Amino acid sequence: MEIDKKTKKRFNIIAIICIIVFCITISPKTLQNDTFYTIKIGEHITEAKTIDMEDQFSWHKDLKYTYPHWLYDTGIYLIYNAGETIATNMGINAETGGMTAIYISTMSLASILGILIYKTNVKINKNYIVSFILTLGVIYILRNFIAARAQLVSYILFTLEILFIEQFLNTKKKRYAIGLFIIATLIANCHAAVWYLFFILALPYIGEALLIKLMESNLSYKTKRIITNYRIKKLEKTLKKVQDENKKNKINDKIEKLKSRKEEIDEKIIRGSLAVKKMEEKSLRIKIERRTNIKWLILVLIICVFSGLLTPQTSFEPYTHMIKLLSGNTTASISEHLPIVLIDSTDALIILTILLTFLIFTDTKVSFKDLFMLGGLTILMLISRRQASILALIGVYSLNRIITDFINKYDKEGIENKIIKELVKPYGTLVISLVLVLCGITFYRPKIDDKYVNEALYPVQASEFILNNLNVDNIRLYNNYNFGSYLLYKDIPVFIDSRCDLYSPEFNKKDIFYDALNIASLGVYYEDKFEEYGITHIITNADSKLKMLLEKDNNYTDIYQDDYFWIFQRNILVEK
Repeated sequence: MEIDKKTKKRFNIIAIICIIVFCITISPKTLQNDTFYTIKIGEHITEAKTIDMEDQFSWHKDLKYTYPHWLYDTGIYLIYNAGETIATNMGINAETGGMTAIYISTMSLASILGILIYKTNVKINKNYIVSFILTLGVIYILRNFIAARAQLVSYILFTLEILFIEQFLNTKKKRYAIGLFIIATLIANCHAAVWYLFFILALPYIGEALLIKLMESNLSYKTKRIITNYRIKKLEKTLKKVQDENKKNKINDKIEKLKSRKEEIDEKIIRGSLAVKKMEEKSLRIKIERRTNIKWLILVLIICVFSGLLTPQTSFEPYTHMIKLLSGNTTASISEHLPIVLIDSTDALIILTILLTFLIFTDTKVSFKDLFMLGGLTILMLISRRQASILALIGVYSLNRIITDFINKYDKEGIENKIIKELVKPYGTLVISLVLVLCGITFYRPKIDDKYVNEALYPVQASEFILNNLNVDNIRLYNNYNFGSYLLYKDIPVFIDSRCDLYSPEFNKKDIFYDALNIASLGVYYEDKFEEYGITHIITNADSKLKMLLEKDNNYTDIYQDDYFWIFQRNILVEK
C-alpha cells in the first residue's frame, strides 16, 4: 500500500515538530564548565583579531595555547555578546541576556541535530516510522552530551558526513565531495580534537570494499599461479640449453607437474569465485554490497587530509592534538575519557542489547560495512565512555538498516504506510500531540527552576568577593580544576581550568594538571606545592579535605566562606 507525497510531507512535518520540541525540552539551561572559558576565549580572539597561540587567562607565565576550537569559541562569544547587547537595550542584566542567548543557541543546535538525524535516516534507509522512533531514541541517549560545547557542532558535522558519504557513493555528484571537504575543514577549526574521527567514520566503507575485493580476487591462488608460471618459463629456458637427454626428461617431468598444478590452481580460482557468489546468494547473515564509487571516495578522503592545514594555528593542531592528548595523563583522570563500566551505564547497555538482539536473534542479512561500523564504534565506546554518544549518533543508521530489512522481509502488507496514514489523520495527530506534551512536561519540569550558573558547583559569590576585595593582578590563586573556567570567565587569573591540554607537559613543559589533582586529593603535601608555585590565596569547596586541613593550619587564614566555597590567605607569603 503506497502513500502519496502529500501524506509523506504531512508526516514529515509532524515528525520534525515533535523532534524540535523534544530537543528543546532536553536541552540543559545550566551552563557547563567548558562554556565559561569558551566565552572568554571567543572574546579575546574577537578583540585581538588573531590567534596568538598564547594563554591569556592563567597566571602561569609563557604557557602556549593552541586554540583547538577557536571557530566555535568565536561563534559562541558573538552569540553571547548579541544577547548582552539586546538585554542592555531592554534594561535587563547583560550577563543574563548573554547566557539566555547561549541557551537559545543550544536548543537551536540540538534541534538542527535532531532534524538532520531524522532526515539522514529517511534518506539512507527509505523509511519514516522507524527513522522517527530511532531519532527520538538517539536524542534521548545524547541528552547528557547536549550542551554549549564544541562537541554539539561536531555531532551535526558527523551526521552530515555520513549523509554526504552515502549520497556520494550512490550518485558520485561533486557537490557531496566538496561538502565532505568543507566538513573536514570545519571540524579542524571547530573541534580539532575529534578531527581524526572524520576519517575513522569513513573506514568501514573502505574496509568493506577491500574485503570484498580480497574475497573476489582469490589473491593467494593467483599469487601461486604467478609463481608457477614463472617456474615453468624458467625451466623451459633451462631446457633449451640442456643437451643431456636424462636431464631433459627430468626437466620435462617437472614442467608437466607444474602445468598440472597450474590447472588445479585455475580450478580452485574458479571454485573460489563461485563460492563467493554462492555465499552471496545463500548466506543467511552476510549481505555483500558493492559500491562502484568507493575508489573516488578514497580520493576525496585523501584530499580531505589536507583540510587540517586550513587553520590559523601554527602548530598543525588537527594532526597533533589527539596524539598529544592520548600520550598524556589527562585522559586517565577525566571521567568522560575513562573506559566505560557497562553496569553503571544504562544507555550503553540499552544500545548493546538492541544491537545484539537484532544481530543474534534475527535472520536479517548485515553488510560488512554495518558490521565494521557497529563493531568499531562499540570498541571506541568501551575504550572511552564519551564515545557512547558517537555509537548512538552514527550507529543508528546501521541499526535502522537492519531493522528495516527485518521488517521488509516479513511485512507483506505495508504496515508502515498504514501507520503513517492513520497518524496524519486528525485523531492521530491529536494522540501524537498529547504524547509530545506529556514528554515535554516530563523532561522540562525538573529544569524550570534551574539557573544559568549552578552556585553549588561554581563560586558565584566567592568570585564577587575576590573581585571586590583582592587585587587579582597581584595574587596567585590556587583553585580546583572543576570550577577554574568560571573564575576565568569572571576575569580572575586561574591556577587551572578545564582546558586540561593547556596544563599538561605534552603541550607545555610543566605538569600543572597533575599537580592540581594531587593538591586537591592530598596526594602531595599542599604546602610544598604552594611554596613551589608562590600561591598567595586558595579557593576550595566547603566540603573538601583540603579545606579541613587549611582550616586548622595556623599559616592560613580563612577570609571568606559561604555554603559552598571557602577562600584562604596564605600568611607566610603575605608576611614575606
